[in-house]
Amino acid sequence: MAEPSTPSAGDRALRRTLSFRDLVVYGLLFVAPMAPVGVFGALDARSHGAVALVYVLATVAMGCTAYSYAQMVRVVPQAGSVYAYARRGLGDGAGFVAGWMALLDYLLIPAVAYLFSGIAMHALVPAVPAWGWTAGAVLVTTALNLSGVRVAARAGFVVLAVEVAVLAVFVGAACVALVQDGPRRGWLSPLTGTGTGAGGWGAVVGAVSVAVLSYLGFDAVASFAEEAAGGPRKVARAVLTCLAVSGLLFVVQTYLAALLAVVPPERLAAEPGRQGAAFYDTVDAAAGRWLHHVVAASKAVGAAFAALAGQAAAGRLLYAMARDRRLPPGLAKVDAGSGVPRRALLGAAAVTLAAAVWAARRPDGLDRLVSVVDVGALCAFALLHLSVVGWFRVRGGWRRVLVPVVGLAVVLTVLATAARPAQVVGLVWLGAGGVVLWVRGRAGAP
Repeated sequence: MAEPSTPSAGDRALRRTLSFRDLVVYGLLFVAPMAPVGVFGALDARSHGAVALVYVLATVAMGCTAYSYAQMVRVVPQAGSVYAYARRGLGDGAGFVAGWMALLDYLLIPAVAYLFSGIAMHALVPAVPAWGWTAGAVLVTTALNLSGVRVAARAGFVVLAVEVAVLAVFVGAACVALVQDGPRRGWLSPLTGTGTGAGGWGAVVGAVSVAVLSYLGFDAVASFAEEAAGGPRKVARAVLTCLAVSGLLFVVQTYLAALLAVVPPERLAAEPGRQGAAFYDTVDAAAGRWLHHVVAASKAVGAAFAALAGQAAAGRLLYAMARDRRLPPGLAKVDAGSGVPRRALLGAAAVTLAAAVWAARRPDGLDRLVSVVDVGALCAFALLHLSVVGWFRVRGGWRRVLVPVVGLAVVLTVLATAARPAQVVGLVWLGAGGVVLWVRGRAGAP
């Protein structure tokens, strides 16, 4: 199996400056505390009202992926995350494929977040076009990332605190509404369904396959393994903590929203156009229009800083692959002043800016980007689970292989339900990666 590389004389190592809190901040920023807002209506319709149960099961399912990350970050505490893990557990070729597919995720998730931020800000300030807000968000967050990992983490902590505060306001308003007026649905319906048009476990599992996508990004914590003060155990704890906290926040907010939902799930299923605004309709009914605007503004700013965390993770992945000569080695340079891989960050920013602005100028841009991102992330997760199997199988650690096998089954199930155009794009991207690998091999790259 391949051994991890070390920085060459012309490179500088990343600095170990991130605390446990910083790592958790990066992970929660990337995921976003109110990630279910946009998909609440779709999940409510699919699960026939059992949307909180959907997130309970999705958290358990993603727990398998978190477990695999926690196992491998102890074995390979390197920047590059799943690329480094697959390279060690499965070999150089599989490592490159894992890194290449993860790039599709890490480069485009920030583009989706930037675009969402631009669309939300345009709705609040229509005088500035969505693409203008999108480009502005890219410039601001890139400047923060280039200033150093600690500077970006501090700014991210402030934004995360505001997002959690807004979520707390929603929870408080929902509790007041429940005490004063009672729930519109049964108290257990968010966990059992409304009983109207129930589709059984098949409907719930189908909704879980969508809900797991709300968690994309918690794994970015592992990308900062070489910058974490305290070693790989702290990174592993941070990965697990991010998933647990995200799951708790998701279950609480969807449980309350389901109790107060003004549109029944069967109507959402019959009128898909109402699904996107379902959470906001609930907020309006529970607390009034003012909280609607507060949540929308929080989501707009939070999305930009989710992109900040994603861009930082993408920069570390480019850095790690360049350090191993799998990508142009110039991307492996670390800035002497800020201690960040400046060229890799600028490369990631350029790609995300181009993708986000392109999508902002198309009516279907957001849907196209989201579907492609999902495939890249899920392929990387699949290779992560295989890396755990490859590493521990030859060392007799079969007990550590059982959870990754379950996780692999979950990931493959979700991949099979992905949109066909996204699957095609994923295959095209994989083919392009094969060409790059072949060219680098012909050029004598290790």
